[in-house]
Amino acid sequence: MTNWIETAEKWLAQDPDEETRAELAKIIDAAKSGNDAALEDLKNRFETRLEFGTAGLRGELGAGTNRMNRVLVAQAAAGIARWLKTQVTSHEVPSVVIGYDGRKNSKQFATDSAEIFAGYGFHAILLNHKYPTPVLAHAINYFDTHAGIMVTASHNPANDNGYKVYLGKEGMGGQIVPPIDAEIAAEIITVADSVTFSEHPLGAYEIAEDDVVEDYITRTAQIAKASGEIKFVYTAMHGVGWDVFRRTVAKAGFSEPIPVQEQRDPDPSFPTAPFPNPEEKDALDLSFALAKEVDADLIIANDPDADRLSVAVPTTTGWRQLTGNEVGIILGWNAATKNLRLGDSQDVTLACSLVSSPALAMIADNFELNFAETLTGFKYIAKVPKLIFGYEEALGYLVDPDKVKDKDGISAAIEFLSIAAALKKRGVSIQQQLELIAAQIGGYASGQVSIRVSDLSKIGLILESFRETPPTEIAGLAVTKIDDFQKGVAGFPFTNMLRIWLGENARVIIRPSGTEPKLKAYIDTWSERGTGAERLAEAEALVGQVHSALADALSKF
Repeated sequence: MTNWIETAEKWLAQDPDEETRAELAKIIDAAKSGNDAALEDLKNRFETRLEFGTAGLRGELGAGTNRMNRVLVAQAAAGIARWLKTQVTSHEVPSVVIGYDGRKNSKQFATDSAEIFAGYGFHAILLNHKYPTPVLAHAINYFDTHAGIMVTASHNPANDNGYKVYLGKEGMGGQIVPPIDAEIAAEIITVADSVTFSEHPLGAYEIAEDDVVEDYITRTAQIAKASGEIKFVYTAMHGVGWDVFRRTVAKAGFSEPIPVQEQRDPDPSFPTAPFPNPEEKDALDLSFALAKEVDADLIIANDPDADRLSVAVPTTTGWRQLTGNEVGIILGWNAATKNLRLGDSQDVTLACSLVSSPALAMIADNFELNFAETLTGFKYIAKVPKLIFGYEEALGYLVDPDKVKDKDGISAAIEFLSIAAALKKRGVSIQQQLELIAAQIGGYASGQVSIRVSDLSKIGLILESFRETPPTEIAGLAVTKIDDFQKGVAGFPFTNMLRIWLGENARVIIRPSGTEPKLKAYIDTWSERGTGAERLAEAEALVGQVHSALADALSKF
């Protein structure tokens, strides 16, 4: 039987962080005094490790192998460095660029990593300020490094942090994919079993100049110039998007954004947004209030590391947040139209994740372009050959693949502003544009049912229940087919996901979230009857019908 007190004391002996040392020492003392809750706490912290996967590391800050802290980050940096050295030819100096956001401990984790990479013989470059994730993704290509690290937990709650890993050069600046994640994870375990924090080799690193962010801003501003006046509200969700976004908007020729002041500047406590994800209910309430006050045309929202974009528009009944798929449809149609207008090759590709709307495939078909569907995650989307636009419904968009190989909420915002300004000049609203597109390819609507859990095993139990007792109908629509991706579907890697086809006009996809303790059910519907507006209305009504039945079914678990 594992002695959790002894395990914790070994950890404590190497922990360099005063806060986590004090936290752990207090729990150890309580456990030694016979406090069962404290002993259970130690078990929770040390029985497992934060799993290193294709999204790197992400978890709650605190002491222990199952938390984000300086010891765990140092082990990750050393493991990644050891793996990378096996991939780099002997005549090259391995290189890495490291960025960080405004979350608690982000700069410390980034600095520790830079020192450790340098100690392993890397040319290590640390960005000189807290920046959005897309700036780091661009920096990999700008400096032509072998790898990139971004310290961020994106849109997770305040007490989380994370560690995102990219490959440069042959990896083209994109996130790692299997089996690389498993190979790195094995190296991290080797380090954890053999090296204490003070034994890591340390070295001198370079601090980047401002030229890398200036280049990002210049290149992003060039993708879409202002073609008309548009008044818009912007929120950074207490993250790092404001400064880079504001400067990019100015260079692109748009009017000054009207910021939600309470959320403009980085604040690791996220005081007005405990779940700082634009997808969360009420996340844009402050933006809605400000937009109404100033009579804005549009709301632009980035998540805290500014790699995601959300958009809201005014309607006759108040402000409406567009779904991730609606933004993807507008940006995808624009990419295809722009490609046609410029007379570029038709041998280019639009791509989206499996859980995103089927509408993008119809746009590709309409313009006779290639289409690719991938597993969830930009680690797959960004690697699609000949890509001109890619997206996933969780507010991730890539509109300029030559600049970054990851989702980019700032580039996407600039592109969307350009579209909205041009439409306004012609007297066309965003909703009317969606209706015009629906008249061409059919009306598509989407919805989602999410269940947040405290016990991750519950997600597996729900999915197994659907496998063992498959539904025959949902919301009165007959189940015509169920694709179980755990058994393999159409050449996709095995993954824990079910796709349920309903009648001729709907589907539901159920899977665990890749970044949060959630089960997600994605609903997509479509209609080809009537005008564009009628098609959208019919599809929306069907989403409501399926959503109600699905939410009721999942609530019983």
